[in-house]
Amino acid sequence: MDSRLLGGLAPRTFLRRHWQKRPLLVRGALPAFQGVVNERRLVALAARDDVESRIVERRGRRWNTVHGPFDSLAISKRNFTLLVSGVNMHVDAADRLLRRFDFVPQARLDDVMVSYATPGGGVGPHVDSYDVFLLQGPGRRRWTIWLSPGKKIEYVVEPGDLLYLPPGLKHDGVAIDPCFTYSIGFRAPRGAELAAAFLDWLHERGLPDASYADPGLRPARHPAKIPKDLLRFSSRLLGRIDWTGADAADFLGRFLTEPKPHVVFRPARSAGPVVALDPKTQLLYDGRRFFVNGESFTVPASCAPVLRELADRRSMERRRLAAAPLAGLISAWLHSGYARLQRIQP
Repeated sequence: MDSRLLGGLAPRTFLRRHWQKRPLLVRGALPAFQGVVNERRLVALAARDDVESRIVERRGRRWNTVHGPFDSLAISKRNFTLLVSGVNMHVDAADRLLRRFDFVPQARLDDVMVSYATPGGGVGPHVDSYDVFLLQGPGRRRWTIWLSPGKKIEYVVEPGDLLYLPPGLKHDGVAIDPCFTYSIGFRAPRGAELAAAFLDWLHERGLPDASYADPGLRPARHPAKIPKDLLRFSSRLLGRIDWTGADAADFLGRFLTEPKPHVVFRPARSAGPVVALDPKTQLLYDGRRFFVNGESFTVPASCAPVLRELADRRSMERRRLAAAPLAGLISAWLHSGYARLQRIQP
């Protein structure tokens, strides 16, 4: 990793001093950074139904939001922002940008959102529940950060500057010029979200099922009172719901790699000696158990090291995978669009 990305800090030092603790502004983190998409490409992405996008326009002290896709799009000269999420899934250079931050586990990496704003444009003061790196592309933006009630700081960022913000800090970014901002976001599942998804997962595996019956029912003296037999039935049924640590680990791997609802995989027409995971593919592992796009599988101990390396590096020479042997698995991934072949990068 280029040491300039974190202002000369080693990842370990950055994580200890700043991660989820305090902001960091790095001037010239990526010198002369000109971005990876232009206005025309961003507008084209916003027209697709497999891409999340929105437009935010400021009118006085109000911000109006409209969600895409946008068949036609008129960009206002002032107070306008177009935001496109998941650009890394559709633009290889954006995916490479995201992977520069893989000193944080991939299970926490989310996506690259690109915003294009005209002067005065922004989304208004807000608080995020997740960590974010804000990389400035062409143009300038003024950031205001509230460190505590009554205490705030302001930065004007230029192309290549990088601003890290931990969760929970109120902030506001306003475009000075027509400008691009690249938001490298990190996912942080909430407890209620995990619990609801886990119960759904248990249900798919077959929760205990039984129908309540009360053939000896007697006339109710207090009609609104919940019957004790029904309470006992519910207690017994719920008490039969059981899971192990292995169940929880399997669920978490599937949950973290589950593609977002709008994501579509298409086999790519490609050739080359290198197997590369599609940017939309999430491949995680825990020992010999692997999770890919919501699926779970286990490989023999002899194959695990090579597949773990592919998960970490995101690409590998095909012959190494074939020798593992993992040719059948990789062939299925190529057919489903989870991976593609490419030439060796210079």
